[in-house]
Amino acid sequence: MGVVPTDDALRLAAEADLDLVEVAPNAKPPVCKLMDYGKFKYEAAVKARESRKNQTNTVLKEVRFRLKIDKHDYETKKGHALRFLAAGDKVKAMIQFRGREQQRPEMGIRLLQKFAEDVAEVGAVESTPRIDGRNMVMVIGPLKTKAEAKADARRQEQKDEARRARKERVDTQQGEPEMTQSLADNMSEEDRAKLAQASDQSAEAAETETPKSGEAE
Repeated sequence: MGVVPTDDALRLAAEADLDLVEVAPNAKPPVCKLMDYGKFKYEAAVKARESRKNQTNTVLKEVRFRLKIDKHDYETKKGHALRFLAAGDKVKAMIQFRGREQQRPEMGIRLLQKFAEDVAEVGAVESTPRIDGRNMVMVIGPLKTKAEAKADARRQEQKDEARRARKERVDTQQGEPEMTQSLADNMSEEDRAKLAQASDQSAEAAETETPKSGEAE
């Protein structure tokens, strides 16, 4: 619109039933905009609320090992880590050394490297193994953010629900009885014979009652 006097700008705003909002007061001359200020504030509040809803804090989960951990316990710990990383959280893997185990740090490094390889599908090493007192620690970060992980989980849940609904519909259709048998199929031989005899008698009676051609009714 260009540079216009303030009175003219106010008049234009009143004619358009809008508000004259100063958006750049320090500019020379100041910059204003015609808008519905109430609607603008409402939309800004909605955007801010959605932004806060989508903000998720990454949690640091801890998984502890013994240097001489057995296979079953290792698989259990790995399963916990996979679940944490898939949900968008970081994992702090910690090996607790006992006694003379502190003299064999290379064994702890090998164990943590194996652990990192086993969870590589959902996480990557952020902090390489390091000694922390009597422990050795390593931090693994998720490949997806928490928001992305939640979105994937929602999509998977919707797919599962659709799959269950289709399965229930198919099961219902297969469970409906097929009405392929006639009434006679469910009758005994004696009842069928009686039904056939009654049918023949009805046919004979109908022929008897039918007037012959040329006879007066």
